[in-house]
Amino acid sequence: MAALITRVLDLATRIATQCKSIKTLINGNTADLSGLNTTIKTNLVAALNELKTELDSVASAGGATINDASNASATQTWSINRITVKITEAMNAVLNNAPAALDTLDELAAAIGDDANFAGTITTALGNRVRHDTAAQGLTDVQKQNACANLGIGNPDTNFVTTFEAGLV
Repeated sequence: MAALITRVLDLATRIATQCKSIKTLINGNTADLSGLNTTIKTNLVAALNELKTELDSVASAGGATINDASNASATQTWSINRITVKITEAMNAVLNNAPAALDTLDELAAAIGDDANFAGTITTALGNRVRHDTAAQGLTDVQKQNACANLGIGNPDTNFVTTFEAGLV
């Protein structure tokens, strides 16, 4: 088992290594800052200062201002509060007071059994129903017998004459 001093020294070394990485990044000694969209790419602090200068320039030139009273434009935008309200309104319009158990796409998918072919499944299921608007549904004999049983009318091939004659004996 490692001694406590070894563990503390390991921790101190790791912290120092991480601090050196952060210091290198801030002071501009890092290997690659080419991803920065600023002209100054050798120093993160200088790049941030360049960005601040650009933002100050936009503001002093009458750049975009926050105006919650009008629609957003090239020179005006809404505050984060107004944007949040608009997003919430849009979400509420889509949800239309749906119950909490059905207010996300995941919950809706679960409600239909996560069936990616739900429309096809329902169409097939509807096709397997007894229709009342046509006599030519094309049911098999087994399907006809099942439908009659489910409707409580028994077997359509029952010979009632035989039943009647048997009752006369």
